[in-house]
Amino acid sequence: MAIFKEIEEEIMKDEMNAIYTEKGILPLFKASKDARIVIVGQAPGRKAEETHLFWNDPSGDRLREWMGISREIFYKTDRIGHLPMDFYYPGKAKTGDKPPRKGFAEKWHQRILKEMPKVETIILVGSYAQKYYLGKSRKKNLTETVKNFKEYLPEYLPLVHPSPLNYGWLKQNPWFESDVLPILKTIVENSLNP
Repeated sequence: MAIFKEIEEEIMKDEMNAIYTEKGILPLFKASKDARIVIVGQAPGRKAEETHLFWNDPSGDRLREWMGISREIFYKTDRIGHLPMDFYYPGKAKTGDKPPRKGFAEKWHQRILKEMPKVETIILVGSYAQKYYLGKSRKKNLTETVKNFKEYLPEYLPLVHPSPLNYGWLKQNPWFESDVLPILKTIVENSLNP
């Protein structure tokens, strides 16, 4: 665990994050040498930043439901890591939040993942995570990428964002619930078993 504390301190000292460190805002991520899966989302929201608890909102409630686990397990287990594309709340945009800052994941993700040797699957939540991790192997849009999720397994599992704003998408794409979610639940269940 000492290595992750060192990395956290480096992140806080990084010039790119000075404005947050000056305000006493800590980077929001979770890494463990025992992690078997890692969830890569967009960036913490305002509530997550205020409570210093990732996925602490209705999107997180839906994500946990999709994963088939309780809030308690989600936060307490060392088998699940959390590496958003940016570890800080990027601020409000005209609609929703601003995107994660460019260059953040590039600078820190591989460094952290290198210290997590047991990771079997990285769950890619939303287009920012998929663009970064899947690169040219992505399909023409998020729907097609998620629909072809089996092509990326076992290393990656692309998901749509669990935001309430995506209710319409979920209704239009019933295959997500019938085809993707059982695989997600199985991956999570296997990661939590000894």
